[in-house]
Amino acid sequence: MKALIILNDGPYGTERSYNGLRLALAISSVDDASVRVYLMADAIACAKPGQVTPDGYYNIGRMLKSLAKRGAQIGACGSCMDARGYADADLADGVSRSSMTQLAEWTIEADKVITF
Repeated sequence: MKALIILNDGPYGTERSYNGLRLALAISSVDDASVRVYLMADAIACAKPGQVTPDGYYNIGRMLKSLAKRGAQIGACGSCMDARGYADADLADGVSRSSMTQLAEWTIEADKVITF
């Protein structure tokens, strides 16, 4: 099963991106399942490296890093990055600049598309 999870919200204003990444991590641990994550709109801030959160509080940056280590592809919308002043260097390891064309390809290839 191939899953695509699309995140739209920033990392800490709501728990939508957190919950989307929790699901992505759960899918990535299932045999014969793969997951891709696409960050758009304010969710590109999820890929900002160096996030520091209080002890006991979830850290979106660590969650993305864990997904990347598990082989998940993570894309960040290039036009959303540009609109918010993000450069490629502003993305954490394992996250790459992406495009609507790539999102369209990932959507066509996915068995399930889930949006948060």
